[in-house]
Amino acid sequence: MRINCAVFRLAVWGAAALVIGLPLQGGTPFTISQVLSSPFPEDLIASPRGDAVAWVLNANGVRNILVARAPAFAAAPVTKFTADDGQEITELTWKSDGSAVFFTRGGAANGRGEFPNPRSEPAGVREEVWMAPLPGEAHRFADGHSPAAAPDGSTVAWVQGGQIWSASLSGGDPKPAQLLHARGTASDLNWSPDSTRILFRSGRGDHAFIAVYDVREKALRFLDTSVDTDQSAVWSADGRQVAFVRLAASRYAFMFGPKREAEPWSIRIADAQTGKGHELWHADTGKGSVFWPMVSDHQLLWTADGVIVFPWEKDGWQHLYAIPSGSSGGTAKLLTPGSFEVEHVALAPDGKSVVFSSNQDDVDRRHLWRVGVHGGAPQRLTQGSGIEWAPALLANGQMALLHSDAKMPARAALLDGTRVRDLAPNSMPADFPAAALVEPQQVIFPAADGMKIHGQLFMPASAAQGKHPAVIFFHGGSRREMLLGWHYMFYYHQAYGFNQYLASKGYVVLSVNYRSGIGYGEEFREALNYGATGGSEYNDVIGAGLYLRSRSDVDPARVGLWGGSYGGYLTALGLARASDLFAAGVDLHGVHEWNLEINNFVPAYKPEERLDVARLAFESSPMSSVKTWRSPVLLIHGDDDRNVPFAQSVQLAEALRKQGVHFEQLIFPDEIHDLLVHSHWLAAYTAADDFLGRYLKP
Repeated sequence: MRINCAVFRLAVWGAAALVIGLPLQGGTPFTISQVLSSPFPEDLIASPRGDAVAWVLNANGVRNILVARAPAFAAAPVTKFTADDGQEITELTWKSDGSAVFFTRGGAANGRGEFPNPRSEPAGVREEVWMAPLPGEAHRFADGHSPAAAPDGSTVAWVQGGQIWSASLSGGDPKPAQLLHARGTASDLNWSPDSTRILFRSGRGDHAFIAVYDVREKALRFLDTSVDTDQSAVWSADGRQVAFVRLAASRYAFMFGPKREAEPWSIRIADAQTGKGHELWHADTGKGSVFWPMVSDHQLLWTADGVIVFPWEKDGWQHLYAIPSGSSGGTAKLLTPGSFEVEHVALAPDGKSVVFSSNQDDVDRRHLWRVGVHGGAPQRLTQGSGIEWAPALLANGQMALLHSDAKMPARAALLDGTRVRDLAPNSMPADFPAAALVEPQQVIFPAADGMKIHGQLFMPASAAQGKHPAVIFFHGGSRREMLLGWHYMFYYHQAYGFNQYLASKGYVVLSVNYRSGIGYGEEFREALNYGATGGSEYNDVIGAGLYLRSRSDVDPARVGLWGGSYGGYLTALGLARASDLFAAGVDLHGVHEWNLEINNFVPAYKPEERLDVARLAFESSPMSSVKTWRSPVLLIHGDDDRNVPFAQSVQLAEALRKQGVHFEQLIFPDEIHDLLVHSHWLAAYTAADDFLGRYLKP
């Protein structure tokens, strides 16, 4: 059976903001459209002068940039897009004087050079660099992405076709010109403090260099070159030196399996003029030898007084460390001790402290903390049962951030002391059903092999006595953690809303933080035999099913699964191996054969050259267990998916047909992995609701 997506093409809310109003109360029915109607903020950045913030607001697929300036910090749109057209807005950057915001509109090309066009526009689309003058009309001025404005405001540079382009900002519209012709793929553009040189990463496939292009001399220099992969380069305050991360050469660096040890990564410093470099610091062998990034503009935060702050998992938890840039082979100082994970990180404008989000003392949420770069006890900045992330620090000591809680989705806000004030308080639709939502409960249950697994349990708000159908949700990634509230990533913001909707329909919903996800330390994330090396997360799938079966309020004959991407993999794995436990499932762009997925990310991987690896990868895949698959499934996929090849669903559908397993499908032509069009989200979840209702409801 094929479901035509046009049947589910629902009306999209207008982009105009409505005054807040929450008329729905607990137990009151609401629609999928209502619970997914809240605008989602992301890419929050502070201006170079620290007197304004900008962010992207996605309102039902209509994406625009908002700016809030001191002292009132009243949010106002600076772009005027009106369509749910699937064209992303990303990579915001300010002009140094705060008079304009540059951004990328559209997505990157796939391997065939095709740009994401989920609306199937006959004229096609491009990935473009835009400029939004303040005040003024936003306009496109070049093809490309990753704009970087020079500190003196004279020039903007960007990447187009892997090469660096630039345009003068002095008078009139920018006139694009290619700045240099070089081998490799340029990325991570970073102007020197004096605006005369551009620091960038030159990707070369199995290795990468750090390079400096001198605009005045028209000279290109590579820094401290090696066979390894160099990344995350930053300037010293005086522009004389460059610090960067070096990862030791590894042909098979990404194989969807645990990597607890590697040739230790290091931090190096090079002279920007001569290119000569030396090692500043290197990780120890064993724990922490594998580099794990933090969420930040830069992985190395280099202060004006010569301290470099960086992430390291020395004790099995992601923490911040500091080391003087003048030392050589010195010992790094731990800034954030404890059994918790540091995630979103920003350096204060004065360079004296770092603000970060973590799950310290609240493992299934995020809160903001501050610590001095020279040490001292970290100070908690946000309190309560909400979730806070993405700190953007301002010059006057204030801080912008994004926050949410169990009932209210993500909003941009200002933290002044202990007071949190929303920057766009009128952006929530009047009938958004916040009061009708439930607060998920933290549950910890044993996996089939005994490992303790965290989850969030959504109970129907007005559940009648008796046994209810249940649905288990598996997130994607797998390097993700679902939280006790609206998520900080858009994909899981949508999933949280759908889980709330399912609870409102009478389902008991369990969201599972299975092994190989983040939040619980390196050993949990790098779980033995996970993914393509054994599929050990299957123990968590079975554990979740048995936990729900043990509840007196769950009907054991009506337990279903749903998930996307990696969550689609676990959904398919559960259905293939345990159709007696799981009655039905919804599989959004899931991984069904690991060898195909590995090759998508590691082109050098050749299964025929690694037969033992390929055999284990196949045995860890749902495709290896199709013969025991009996439960019906709904397959949802966009055929321009760059993360999980569409061939994954093609192969599975063919196998299910041969087995006589009932499946239904919802296919989005030209859509990518994350579903760029809001109406496609509504179509996907409407189809999932209908499917689960037919197989799990009485």
